[in-house]
Formats: sequence, structure tokens, C-alpha cells
Amino acid sequence: MTLIDRYAVFGHPIKHSKSPRIHHLFAEQTGQTLEYTAIEVPAEQFQTTVATFFAEGGKGLNCTVPLKELAWRYAGHKTERAELSKAVNTLALQADGSILGDNTDGIGLVTDLTTNHAITLSDIRILILGAGGASRGIIGPILEQSPQTLVIANRTVDKATKLAAEFHDKGPVTGCGFDELANRQFDLILNATSASLSGQLPPLPAGLLAAAGNCYDLAYGNEPTAFVRWGLENHAAKSLDGLGMLVEQAAEAFFIWRGVRPQTRPVIELLNSERQP
Repeated sequence: MTLIDRYAVFGHPIKHSKSPRIHHLFAEQTGQTLEYTAIEVPAEQFQTTVATFFAEGGKGLNCTVPLKELAWRYAGHKTERAELSKAVNTLALQADGSILGDNTDGIGLVTDLTTNHAITLSDIRILILGAGGASRGIIGPILEQSPQTLVIANRTVDKATKLAAEFHDKGPVTGCGFDELANRQFDLILNATSASLSGQLPPLPAGLLAAAGNCYDLAYGNEPTAFVRWGLENHAAKSLDGLGMLVEQAAEAFFIWRGVRPQTRPVIELLNSERQP
């Protein structure tokens, strides 16, 4: 009997995750045989549940909120981008039995912006809203694209400035509070808070988005998020949510695990078509 390679996504909550669907579509497309499930794992049960998963033959895991920093601590060794972000969303069993930790969020975002939506990141002014784990995973890959400036704004100013300081040698990044955004303009505004899913937004001043600027919410839903709506109301050239990023980061994880790179466009188009009202 041939054992099927097992993968999963851990999170809390996790029941609405699209990741099993995405990875099954990737497997079907690339002729890979695997099992991928979503498992509810509270933070306090993370370490024992991960250890059990791999001990019972699991090959790889995705980790989402609120487990990415715990996954970073768990990984036996880490890629450079994972070390830099201090957050891991992909764990992979290696041939020697060790566990590799990687973070594919940033490359997923950059690929969605630049390849799928033709948004150039070099030499533009970029603003990230929020200084939590979601921000941490995307700052390094964004700075690799050589923006003119990258500003991290957060309600707790100290958190934004400390996060920016961790990346100061990677490019022109600074941190500030939301009240310091008045009279400033940005070509791309990224919402890395989860607030807009519940209809909440940070206090964003009028005129914050430059003419022909773009907005992108790392969160996604069947309906436009509050931040996507804000972008449209403020005349964004494009106001997008994070469904494409979700698929692109999943493709990167799939490649790490299977050594095969799936085509993302048909999967994004299918998932988009399924959420039309």
C-alpha cells in the first residue's frame, strides 16, 4: 500500500481557509498525489500538535494566524527571509529529518502585485498599515524591489519604529503613527491589519493616496473589504484584496514541498469567479 504524502494548514480560526482547495487544485494540475487538510490549532497546543503531525509521517505544514511566530521558533533551521521576518508560514520536512522554516508571504504579495497586476514597486512611495506579523513577512521582499520610500504606520508608534529599525539596512524604511500621515502621499498603500474585515479602518487622512495610486488589502473576503472600498472611494487606479497573494504564497510553499511550480492564474480566476455575488 502506498502512503499518500500528508500536508495541512494550522490556524485558529481555520474553518474558512481556502488553502486545502488551492493545494488540491495545484496537485490536480501538476499530477501530484497528496492530502491537504485544515486543522484548528490554538497557540497553546501548537508545539505538541506539530511534533505529532511530523512524527506520524506529515511532510509539510502551512501556519497562519496566530501561529507564525511560534512556527518560526519551532523550525530547526530557516531560510534567510524567514530569519529576517521572524515569522514562518511554511514548515517542510527535510531528508535528514530536520524541519525547515520559510516565509512565502512576501514573495506571494510581490508576485501578485508585479506579475498579476502589473504594479511596479521600484522607485515608488509605499505605505504599510499595521506593524504586526503580517507586516513582518512582507517588508523584506518589498525592500528588495527598491521602492523610493517604505513607511510603516501603526497605532502604537513605538511598535512601528522598532519594526522599521529591524530592516533599516535593507532599504529606506521608517515607522510612524497614523497622525503623522497628514500632508503625505503614497503611490501604494498596503493594509496589513485585519481590521477592515470587520468594517474598521485606521484614521486615514484625505489625500493620502497619490493620483493614479493603488491600494491592496492583505485580507480577503467574498465581499470587498472596508479597505478595498476605501481605495475605490479615494480614486485608486486599482484597489485589490489579498486573494491573489494567498494563491501565490501557496504556490511557493507547494514548490518548496514538491519541487514543482504550479500555474497560479487559473486558480486565482476560478476562486474569483466563485465569489461573484
